[in-house]
Amino acid sequence: HIMNRTIVVSGGASGIGAALTKKLRDCGDQVIVIDLADADIISDLSTSQGCDVAIEMISTRFPDGIDGFVACAGVGAHVEPKSKIDRINYFGAIRTIQGLRELVAAKQGAIVAVSSNSAHIDGLDETYLAALVAGDEASAKRFIDAQDPFTAGFNAYCGSKRALALWVRRVAPMYARDGIRLNAIAPGMVDTPLNRQAIDDPIFRESMLQNADSIPMGQGQPEMIADAIVFMLSKEARFMAGSVLFVDGAQDAESCPDRF
Repeated sequence: HIMNRTIVVSGGASGIGAALTKKLRDCGDQVIVIDLADADIISDLSTSQGCDVAIEMISTRFPDGIDGFVACAGVGAHVEPKSKIDRINYFGAIRTIQGLRELVAAKQGAIVAVSSNSAHIDGLDETYLAALVAGDEASAKRFIDAQDPFTAGFNAYCGSKRALALWVRRVAPMYARDGIRLNAIAPGMVDTPLNRQAIDDPIFRESMLQNADSIPMGQGQPEMIADAIVFMLSKEARFMAGSVLFVDGAQDAESCPDRF
């Protein structure tokens, strides 16, 4: 189907974002990629200034609006400094979504936030999660900086993804009343450069390999997640709003079957 829409994808230079960008362009969409390199807009979304730059460039280029935005930029638990993880995965995601809200509303479009099936994981520190949900970036940083690398990475990654899913659920009704379908997708472990880097990290290698082995359908590929996002952006998903869609080869269903 030739779409001819304008879709903005953060983190579109690699992994899931790159697979999505290719699929959308193959459908005839104009895709604007935001990333640190190899992108239409070069910007660091781990800072409020970087988010503002990206939002301003998109607003200037598309004053009449955009048809969709996918907040796909993100980093894994192995990234240093650990406090950078939630700045990209959570604070950067919601800043860009909020900043592009009016442009998406102008076209009655859709927004997809990329969370993770680790949003359901047990053992997260509730104090840290509360700081994220409250938007208290300084307290979140202090909490992460005080922990050992593995615990910090675990809390920062899983916590940021849970907070993002919670935020989507809480604001989706308000967005829907503006004509915006806001949803989140919760992928399981897929074969991306980011995950390969985490596997190569001695601190996280064992837990990553155990995670991969626990997926009933085996590790996924970026295109599998991209296909689901293409649907979420499409008119076929026109009544889908406020959902968190798990695409993880039944891993979440196996680990917590009674939670949905």
